[in-house]
Amino acid sequence: MRNALAAIVIGLTVSGCSKDSSESSSHQTQTTTTADAAISYPDTRRDEVTDTYFGTEVADPYRWLEDDRSEETTEWVKAQNAVTNAYLNQIPYRDQIADTLEELLDYERETAPFFEGDYTYFYRNDGLQNQDVLYRRKGDGEAEVFLDPNGFSEDGTVSMSQVSFSRDGSLVAYQLSEGGSDWRTIVVRDAESGDTLEAPLVDVKFSGIAWRGNEGFYYSSYDKPEGSELSAMTDQHKLYFHALGTPQAEDKVVFGSSDAQKHRYVWAGVTEDDRFLSIAAANSTSGNRLFVMDLAADTPKLVAVLTGEDADATVIDSDDDTLFIKTNRDAPNGRVVRVTATAPGPENWQDVIAETGNVLSIATGSGYFFATYMVDALSQVQQYTRGGERVREIALPDLGTAAGFAGKRDQNKLYFSFTNYRLPPSIFELDPNTGETSLYRASNSSFESERFVTEQVFFESKDGTRIPMTVTYARGTPRDGSAPTLLYGYGGFDISVRPRFSSTVAAWLELGGIYAVPNIRGGGEYGKAWHLAGTKEQKQNVFDDFIAAAEFLIDQGYASKETLAVYGRSNGGLLVGAVMTQRPDLFKVALPAVGVLDMLRYHTFTAGAGWAYDYGTSEESESMFRYLKGYSPLHSLESGTDYPATLVTTADHDDRVVPAHSFKFAAELQHDHAGSDPVLIRIESDAGHGAGTPTSKIIDLYADVWGFALYNLGMEDLKLGAR
Repeated sequence: MRNALAAIVIGLTVSGCSKDSSESSSHQTQTTTTADAAISYPDTRRDEVTDTYFGTEVADPYRWLEDDRSEETTEWVKAQNAVTNAYLNQIPYRDQIADTLEELLDYERETAPFFEGDYTYFYRNDGLQNQDVLYRRKGDGEAEVFLDPNGFSEDGTVSMSQVSFSRDGSLVAYQLSEGGSDWRTIVVRDAESGDTLEAPLVDVKFSGIAWRGNEGFYYSSYDKPEGSELSAMTDQHKLYFHALGTPQAEDKVVFGSSDAQKHRYVWAGVTEDDRFLSIAAANSTSGNRLFVMDLAADTPKLVAVLTGEDADATVIDSDDDTLFIKTNRDAPNGRVVRVTATAPGPENWQDVIAETGNVLSIATGSGYFFATYMVDALSQVQQYTRGGERVREIALPDLGTAAGFAGKRDQNKLYFSFTNYRLPPSIFELDPNTGETSLYRASNSSFESERFVTEQVFFESKDGTRIPMTVTYARGTPRDGSAPTLLYGYGGFDISVRPRFSSTVAAWLELGGIYAVPNIRGGGEYGKAWHLAGTKEQKQNVFDDFIAAAEFLIDQGYASKETLAVYGRSNGGLLVGAVMTQRPDLFKVALPAVGVLDMLRYHTFTAGAGWAYDYGTSEESESMFRYLKGYSPLHSLESGTDYPATLVTTADHDDRVVPAHSFKFAAELQHDHAGSDPVLIRIESDAGHGAGTPTSKIIDLYADVWGFALYNLGMEDLKLGAR
C-alpha cells in the first residue's frame, strides 16, 4: 500500500514531450550569448507579489504563471517552446540520437503471463507501438488481441491502466487517462464478448479497482475541484462501491465521507477468497491507518486494525478468519504478521516472517510467500510457507532486480522478471514446489549487453555515511574524465532506486556515455532510518549525498566537471534543482524534469500537501519555513551567477507536480543567469507526469534531452557507429 501510494503521488515513470518550432509569441525578448550564438529568451513579466512567512516577506514575481488557464500563460509556453525548439533543432546529431533510440526501442516485448478465468493474459508491444496491447489465449490456442489502447486515440495519448478482472474472470474493468492526466475514467466490459456493459465512470483519481465477486467493485476519487482541474487542491479521498448496472450517481461512499474519515489517500483491496475488504487510509506518503470488513458477516462492520499513521500496514492475504499483514510497525525493514480478523489490533500480531537486516517486499502465489530482500539495492528472494517456514532461496541469473512471483493460490507455475542496468528484462518460470527456474522468454532487445560492464562502488558523503552507487559503461571506456557521464538520483519518499534496464539509458551508453546511480538517503534501500535521514530538516543529507557522488566520479576519473550532467525526475527534479543552485560549479549540465521546485508553495497544489511527511511545509513553523527556503531551488537562484547549461522539462497536463514549478523556476533562472550556457525549458503538450506516455513522445523527449546534454558537454564524436 505505501509503495503504491508513494509511487502514485510523486511518480518515477518516464515522460515524453514533443516539439513545434513554428510556435511564436508577442513577448519581448532578452538576449544571452552562448558559445555558438545568441539566445533571445522571452522577457517574462515580473510582478510585485509577496508573501509573508513568520514576519519575513518573500517575493514571488512569477505567481501569474501558476494560472494554467490564462491566455498569457499559454502565450508564454509557446514563446518558451519556440526558443527551445530553435536551439534543439540546430544540434547536428539530434536526429541520429533519435534513430538510436528508435532502434533500441524497436523490439517485441512481453510481460509475464497472468491467469483469469479460462485465459492466459499478457501485455505485448511489437516495438514502436505507443501503448502496450493486452493479449490473451485459451489453453494452447493462438494469442488474440483483448484490449488495444492504441485505437483509443490517433496520437497514442490515451493510455490504459489498472486492468482488473472479477474473481471468475468473466468481467473486466480498466482505467483510461487522456494526455497523461491523473484524472481517469473506468470502463467495464464483458470479458468473453468484449461488450461494454454500462456508461464509463468518470472523474476517478488515484484509484485501484477491487472487485467484490461479480456484483461490482470499489474505487477511489475526490470531489471534482473548483477552479483548475490541473492545479486545484484535492485533499479528501473517498472510497466508493459501484454496483454493476447502476448509475455512478448512486454509488455508495464506503469510507471518507465524514471529517472523522478525512484522508488524502484511500485505497481498497479484497482478499482472494472475497471474504475481507481492507481499507488503507493515509494523509501522507508514509504511514497509514488500516481497516477491515468481513463481507461474509450478516452485518458487515468496519474494524480498525491500525489506528495511527506512524507505520505502514497492508493486508496481503487471508486464511479463513486469519489475516496476513505486511508492516513496518516495530520493524523498520518490514515483516509479515498474522492475526485473527475478530481481534486484529497490533497487540495480537504474531510474526510469520520476522524482520531482518534487509528491507522486505512480499508477494503471494501458489500458497506460498515470496520475500524479496534488498541487499545493497540488489534482490535476494526467499520462499516461505504460510506458516513462516523457510523453504529455499530462489536462484537468480545475475546481480540485479527480480520482480513478480505473484499469482493465485491454485497456480502450479509462477513467473518473475529479472533485469539490471545492462541486461534487458527476461521472464523466468518458477516451479514453486521444487524451486526450479527456467527461462520463459528471453529479451529480444538488440542492445549488446556483453559490451558493457556494471560495477557497484561505495563512497562517503559529507558526514561520513557510506553510500552505494552503480556505474555502467562500455568496456574499454577510458578513466580519464573524458566520457560524458550522467548522474541520476531520486532520494525521497522511501522509494528505492533498483537496477533496471531502460532503452533510453541504453542509448546513452551506446552513445559513449557513463551512467551512474547512487542510492542516496531519503529512499528506502536501507529501511525506515535511511528514509527518515533524508526528510524534513534532514533533507540536506540527500543533496550532500548526491554532491559527494559527483565528487567521487570526478576524483576516480569517470568524469570531469566539464563532462558531468545531473538528471532527476519529480522529487529527483527537486534534487537536481537544489544541487545546481548549491554547487553550480560542479556540473556542466543540469536536467531537472517535472520537478518540485517551489518548496514554499508545493503543498497548495493538487495532492501536494500529502508530501509534507518528507518535506514539511512553509506554514507549520518558522524553523521549517527557513529550512525550506534555504534549499528551495526557486528561492536559491541568485542574480549574476553562472549556472550550468540547463534544460528544464515538464508537461502541460501534469496534475501531480504542476508545471508552474518548472515555469517559475525557468523564468527566474533566465532572469538571474549570468553565464553563456543555455538555460531553457521544454514543455510537452498532451502529456502528464509520465505514466502512459506514448513511445513516439519518449523518443522525441530523449532525443532532445540527450542531445542537449551531449552537445553542452562538448561531445563531437558520439560513437554512433558502435552498433
